[in-house]
Amino acid sequence: MAGRAQPSGPAGSGGGAPGLLPLLLLLLSAAAIIPRGDGQNLVTEDVTVVEGDVATISCRVKNSDDSVIQLLNPNRQTIYFRDFRPLKDSRFQLVNFSNSELRVSLTNVSISDEGRYFCQLYTDPPQEIYTTITVLVPPRNLVIDIQKETAVEGEEIELNCTAMASRPPTTIRWFKGNKELTGKSEVEQWSDMYTVTSQLLLKVGREDDGVPVICLVDHPAVKDLQTQRYLEVMYKPQVRVSQNYPLQGLTREGEPLELTCTAFGKPQPTDMRWLRVDDEMPQHVVVSGSNLLISNLNKTDNGTYRCEASNAVGKSHADYMLFVYDTTATTEPAVHGFTQLPNSAEELDYGDLSDSRAGEEGAIRSVDHAVVGGVVAVVVFAMLCLLIILGRYFARHKGTYFTHEAKGADDAADADTAIINAEGGQNNSEEKKEYFI
Repeated sequence: MAGRAQPSGPAGSGGGAPGLLPLLLLLLSAAAIIPRGDGQNLVTEDVTVVEGDVATISCRVKNSDDSVIQLLNPNRQTIYFRDFRPLKDSRFQLVNFSNSELRVSLTNVSISDEGRYFCQLYTDPPQEIYTTITVLVPPRNLVIDIQKETAVEGEEIELNCTAMASRPPTTIRWFKGNKELTGKSEVEQWSDMYTVTSQLLLKVGREDDGVPVICLVDHPAVKDLQTQRYLEVMYKPQVRVSQNYPLQGLTREGEPLELTCTAFGKPQPTDMRWLRVDDEMPQHVVVSGSNLLISNLNKTDNGTYRCEASNAVGKSHADYMLFVYDTTATTEPAVHGFTQLPNSAEELDYGDLSDSRAGEEGAIRSVDHAVVGGVVAVVVFAMLCLLIILGRYFARHKGTYFTHEAKGADDAADADTAIINAEGGQNNSEEKKEYFI
């Protein structure tokens, strides 16, 4: 060894060459432990695990030659060398050890355990490959905050859903009942964690009362994580008028009529009243709460009767158009009695119309118009016939008529003399005379 340390030639003639050998050996050793990709004899896979669960790391040899396998942590500390554990961390446990595999489990995984773990195989040259542990953190909390606990129909309310401290950031989805809605999300990062807040603007109607609004989280660390809030919407009454008697029959003179008004709203309507549109209520009409009763109908009762209901949100009404028939009437009108008009265009959207029907008065008016039209047609036809007859009569008698009196009238003293002169004498005077009556 001492001889090897001495120069093998004269000073200055390549004396530095022997010092290159240790350097080359060092470089070759360093290159031998660099990962060589899929062509290596040593293989492993990346691991993704939810925080608190168990991660399993496997170092496998394709073609075993009894070489030593060891596992190192991201800090290059040996976790297992063969089946021996130098690292004093009881969360690492040996699952399997053989000449072809070293499998180790890590329990109660946390964010601090994330990183690269190295599998080393002592071959000639040595081999090394790494596996990456990725830790997923589900949201710590999921909360829906509503701007207003109770809304009024037509209002736009704001809802916010917050998913706190997750990794990676969550995706928040909104649903109203079974219908998916679109919100606007913002992401905040705190250290290695993410907090996501999604805002939803929702215009509510009466049909939304009692409907759940759901905030659902899409995240690889958790399934079916959601929270919900039920909407509370106040709306003005929906009013309906029903005819109790006669049941969908003719309203004849002398018979009774009974109507019932029903109203639904939130809050429940507290004020309900009957009135007659454009006229005073007849004195013999009896109103008892939501019921209206006319015991003895007559023609003076014809008109529109309205039921109004109101609550803290607003007022609505429904109308009943009454037409009283003669006692001899037997034909059921095609349309009978009920009309209910919306108080605004908004109510049309809510289907606020009840069993509304057009009034009898309109049907009767249409019948009267038909009769009058028929009579007018007959009169016009008769007048046309008369004009034709008169025209033909005057056409036949049109012209200038000359009698025999005109002949020789210039020399005659009177009409008889003129006739005699015109025909040449007295003999023909009797035959030629014309008489006009």
